[in-house]
Amino acid sequence: MHYKRLGNTGLLTSDLTLGTMLYGEGQARSTPADVAERQIHYFLDQGGNHIDTADVYAHGRSEEIVGKAIQGKRSEVILATKVRFPRGEGKNEAGLSRHHIMEGLEASLRRLKTDYIDLYYLHCWDPLTRPEEFMRCLDDLVRSGKVRYLGVSNFKAWQVMKSLSVSDLGGYVRFVAGQYQYSLVKRDIEYEFLDFFPSEGIGLMPWGPLGGGFLSGKYRPEQKPKNASEGRIASTAEETEESWARRNTEQNWKVLEAVETVAKKHQVSFAQVALAWLRLQPWVSSVIIGARTMEQLEDNLKAAQLKLTVKEMQQLSKVSAPPELYPYRMIEAYGSRSEG
Repeated sequence: MHYKRLGNTGLLTSDLTLGTMLYGEGQARSTPADVAERQIHYFLDQGGNHIDTADVYAHGRSEEIVGKAIQGKRSEVILATKVRFPRGEGKNEAGLSRHHIMEGLEASLRRLKTDYIDLYYLHCWDPLTRPEEFMRCLDDLVRSGKVRYLGVSNFKAWQVMKSLSVSDLGGYVRFVAGQYQYSLVKRDIEYEFLDFFPSEGIGLMPWGPLGGGFLSGKYRPEQKPKNASEGRIASTAEETEESWARRNTEQNWKVLEAVETVAKKHQVSFAQVALAWLRLQPWVSSVIIGARTMEQLEDNLKAAQLKLTVKEMQQLSKVSAPPELYPYRMIEAYGSRSEG
């Protein structure tokens, strides 16, 4: 396992993070508690130190499983969870109000059987709550010792910048991690976040690094999976981020061909190549992997040892490049300056 700084902090994170969204009974293709605990212990034994969950994963069950599994090992773990989405039917049981954040944190602490969270994420923007309210609340939580670092997820770039400006003006703690969908088949965030995050000291934590399983190589063009046994894409609604409709594109199949070429050269799995490309990006602090089975986890962790050549990185980057858009293309072509 390799380690990187989390954003501009002095905290070192393994560059592969264990995601736990699939943990908890009752979900489609979920990971049972006993297997989940084995995964957590195996991940830690292999040198991993960062575990990511959320209060809404399996209605809180994921946090309970994680909390039980890390008993006696809490100091070894960078523990991350999130707040924002509904945790009940009450009008104030969602959002980023001071009320919901504080209630959500206390509930997460109970489920995780801990008295502090290492990295606390805002899971999504809340149009009803001003940044002045939620950033001050987060600062209070850090000062209280119940939270150590702050993260942001699924905000637009201007929303992150607005929140950071509030932090700076108020002398509040800033975000140090940003969790966003990012993979060889989903590189949209590069338009705004690629240079924005490093400039503000925020480490990128990609979720969905395999494109919902697409980059595992088990799918074929125009052969839409029909049942849940064929993977996550098969059970994902068309309007969601990792649906078949969003993956079944000409460019994505070309990306998969390039991944296959590299995988065969190194005699590794498609998934290892896709994960290695991500973890080698300089703006990525750690890649969140979400394996359903022990076999998948063992395979994914081997990506930590895969060394792609500069040429291979360039080939994968070229074939997966997002389309040119204005004003980004113009800034790239004409926006540079030199002193000479």
